[in-house]
Order: sequence, then C-alpha cells, then structure tokens
Amino acid sequence: MLAPEVRRQLTAQLEDARRRGMVGPGPVEAHLDHAEALAAAVDPEFDGRFLDLGSGAGVPGLILLASWPSATGVLLDARRRRCSFLESAVRAVDLADRASVACGRAEELARDREFRGAFELVAARGFGAPATTAECAAGFLVQGGRLAVSEPPGESDPTRWPREGLDELGLLGPEVRGSEGGRVAVLTSTGPPGEQWPRGVGVPGRRPLW
Repeated sequence: MLAPEVRRQLTAQLEDARRRGMVGPGPVEAHLDHAEALAAAVDPEFDGRFLDLGSGAGVPGLILLASWPSATGVLLDARRRRCSFLESAVRAVDLADRASVACGRAEELARDREFRGAFELVAARGFGAPATTAECAAGFLVQGGRLAVSEPPGESDPTRWPREGLDELGLLGPEVRGSEGGRVAVLTSTGPPGEQWPRGVGVPGRRPLW
C-alpha cells in the first residue's frame, strides 16, 4: 500500500501527464490502483532490477518503484517527449536514486550490452500484442528472469500465450496471477536470450510470431 504522500505525488504526475495527452481515459486513481495491484501480484517484496517496457507516462514503472522500495528500475520508451517527462517525474517523486530512463526502440536497446540479459523482471502494460511484447522483452531477461504482462479483464485466453511461440523465445508459462483489479501473466526465461531475438525495428509488430 502506497503511503498517502507518495500517492499524492504520483497522482500529481499522472494528472500532468493526462494534460499532456500521455494518459488514457478514466480517473488517474484507477491507473494507480491497477499498477499497485500488479506490483502485489508479481511480487510484493521484489528487490531486484526491472525494466518497464514502453513506460509512457510511467505506468506502471513509477508505481512499481514506489511499491518496491528496494528495487531499481529502468523506464524505457521510444518517444523523446515521453522520456523527457519521465526524467522529470522520477526527480519529482524522489526516485532518481533508483530509476533511470532509457530512450529508444526496445528492439535496439535489447541488443545494447548495458541492457541485454540484464534484468530480473520486465514489466509491460499496453506495450503491444502478446507476441510483440514477449519478443521485445526476451532479450532483456537474465536466465530465470520474469516477464510480467498486464492481462485484459475477463477469462484467461490460452491463445494469447501459445506453447510453441513461447518455446521459440525460451519462455515458460504463463502463470496468471491477481484478480480483476489487476491480472498479470508471468512468464519465466529458461536461459540466455537467443541471438535472433528480437528481430529488427518494427518486425515483431509487423510479423508477430503468433
């Protein structure tokens, strides 16, 4: 549970992001609640290094950092305008000592020596279709690392995460956790990322593996 002052600071940042057109419809409190639920479902006491894939306005990355006081995080986004907002936001909510912003395409940064196979957890909320998200995330994970993807409400759809496609990427799962307030599919990396993943910029989205 976020402390009231922390929640107030995060709410102010998301309200600012909404004015800039970076946050979708619905009360910003609902975005906070959902991200808090994801943090609890993934691991209430996570203390490693994580990547927020397609961070946007910092949902869920900023909230994950606030929920996990011993964790460090990298907030990744491809758009310079959003990266600038994130850089300002981590300072505004006093998270700059545990957070950094990586600006660029996931397909390229996943091959950067600083980031490849460097994260115990990759979190994604609204990054893309399951196959696109899984392929872009796989290159960032250490062996045994986890990919946590926010799931849509309703019954679990087994076609979202087919065994054959996950095998290609070296991922096991998913284990679906949480409740309607915040459901998350957790997949686990079985080894170092395969050299072929991810493919070039835009390819995972244009030609998804499933």
